[in-house]
Amino acid sequence: MRWVRNLFAGANAKRLDPAEAMTIADKAFADGDYARALELWAALAHGGVARAQASIGACFAEAIGVGRDDELAFKWLTLAAEAGNPVGQRNLAALYFKGQGVATDFARAAEFYRRAAEAGDAIAQDMLSWMLLEGEVVPSDSAAAHRWALAAADQGVASAMTRLGMLYHNAIGVERDPARAAEWWARAAAADDADGQAMLGAAHCLGAGVAHDHMIGLGWLLRAKRGGSALADPFIPSAERVLTADQLAEVQRRTARETAA
Repeated sequence: MRWVRNLFAGANAKRLDPAEAMTIADKAFADGDYARALELWAALAHGGVARAQASIGACFAEAIGVGRDDELAFKWLTLAAEAGNPVGQRNLAALYFKGQGVATDFARAAEFYRRAAEAGDAIAQDMLSWMLLEGEVVPSDSAAAHRWALAAADQGVASAMTRLGMLYHNAIGVERDPARAAEWWARAAAADDADGQAMLGAAHCLGAGVAHDHMIGLGWLLRAKRGGSALADPFIPSAERVLTADQLAEVQRRTARETAA
């Protein structure tokens, strides 16, 4: 792939109208024409366009259209992040978090997640919330974890909705409110978050903040398990034991139909 090496050395960089070139590149990428997207982004990135630098860095980090190259990913994402691009900041944070192309540094990861979160990046807000809640890699701050989870949830991030349910259920940084916890889990479940489905199912089985209904509960638990959530496993056997054979068969039919839709 000599053309790629030439492009990223700047040999073929062209003067393009940045806005028009970014539009064309983004469409090419969405259409799966990664070579065209990279060609356009390369010229813009060498011209100092931070969003193009972030796009190139992400491609090298995730091996999209090019071979994975952690050194180049770190280079381009650092340039984008220092220029203030939130996607570049978020993806650079991920490199520090995973130790990909750079030594693992959770403090630096949190710093760049915070920069991106403050710029409104929903994924960074969700990740920063998780880091602040865990407290193993940065000092824990349950109030801030709640604030950032809410910001991410308001932008539609389902995992943040599930975390908010956990916070209200366990009274972490907020007063305990089972009904509000269930509301957040319901939103996460509707958005196909498997852990949210598991917790909503458990809530129905226990009657915690929602109607006590083992059929509804088991239905969500089975969907969660199919979605890969390990949180469903402890609740499924007890939910199955209290149902009749006909009820169990109905739940299984309903769940199969809903997951196939």
